[in-house]
Amino acid sequence: MAQPKGTVVLAYSGGLDTSCILVWLKEQGYDVIAYLANIGQKEDFEAARKKALALGAKKVYIEDVSREFVESFIWPAVQANALYEDRYLLGTALARPCIARGLVGIAQQERAAYIAHGATGKGNDQVRFELSCYALCPKIKVVAPWRLPEFYQRFPGRRELMDYAKKHGIPVPVTPQTPWSMDENLMHISYEAGILENPKNQAPPGLYTKTCDPAKSPDTPDVLEIEFERGVPVKVTNTGDGATRSSALELFVYLNDIAGKHGVGRIDIVENRFVGMKSRGIYETPAGTILYHAHLDIEAFTMDREVRKIKQGLSLKFSELVYNGFWHSPECEFLRECIGRSQESVVGTVRLSVFKGHVYILGRESPRSLYNEELVSMNVQGDYEPADATGFININSLRLKEYHRLQSKVTVKQDE
Repeated sequence: MAQPKGTVVLAYSGGLDTSCILVWLKEQGYDVIAYLANIGQKEDFEAARKKALALGAKKVYIEDVSREFVESFIWPAVQANALYEDRYLLGTALARPCIARGLVGIAQQERAAYIAHGATGKGNDQVRFELSCYALCPKIKVVAPWRLPEFYQRFPGRRELMDYAKKHGIPVPVTPQTPWSMDENLMHISYEAGILENPKNQAPPGLYTKTCDPAKSPDTPDVLEIEFERGVPVKVTNTGDGATRSSALELFVYLNDIAGKHGVGRIDIVENRFVGMKSRGIYETPAGTILYHAHLDIEAFTMDREVRKIKQGLSLKFSELVYNGFWHSPECEFLRECIGRSQESVVGTVRLSVFKGHVYILGRESPRSLYNEELVSMNVQGDYEPADATGFININSLRLKEYHRLQSKVTVKQDE
């Protein structure tokens, strides 16, 4: 019998891996408290509670953090137009600090000295969880079984985990496992590993679960009007049936449904993990894709050009920090404040069409618009003197003329 080691709060999913980790932690002498965050995933939470208790968990906490996830994590990403390596909308990376906040909260409430998770030793999630936990509770200790030789040498593959599960009465899935791993939350679902590790392999039929095949999607688009205040969506209206949503969670869920119906939000990419390797991931981010395009449009309509250039640089750094697990860092907090400040004028409504896997912008309006129809019109001179453009062009061409004049001298000398 192992010596008692104190209380550990385990980030529990109800699946095979964390169920085996729960039993293994008990074998090591820990009192285990299971923490399961409802972050919008499809899960039988009551069944997961009963399972954890049956496996020996001292307590089980199931916390619905869906609204907090949208308002405190997804909305800042929408304001930032956050995109990692030009394509990934950061669905998993945004969820981890939200879950970690709940995990640490329970650890502090229960006076537990340890937290534990089931993230692998090769991925980003171990970094995201642990950096968040250490930032929120510097004295916390982390148990990461997949980095402990006594664990990963005992369980080198899934077969050993299955054998362990059968030996200890851990329910084993009756249906065959999909030959890839999945992680779902309200914002997205990711697929990786298994047969997807070969980047040449096409995603097999039946892989996607949040979006339908665009080729089989409806032949009639949904036309939506999305209203923004300070860069945050506050209302969506479907112009077809008049349906409206205005609370953050309901609005996001509704956009997930509409985008999913039309096959919007699928990407298949190879990305650079923070730990130094490239990985292939397939993602579905339905509502996030609609909001990315809508926010990008209203921001360009209302924000000063030079402010937007600076903000784009901040967004690039923000996306990198979030991906790498630094949500709770001082630099990321600073960036969120700066980006939030930039959004004061991002107010208005974007009209768009969702159809056959795409989002089409149809129009926009705003009381804070910087667009002057008379000034830009080809039919009205407005408060603009076309002759002034001659001096503007002359000044800007000076640098180019001098550069190419000097280049020609260098070329002549080289040819002599």
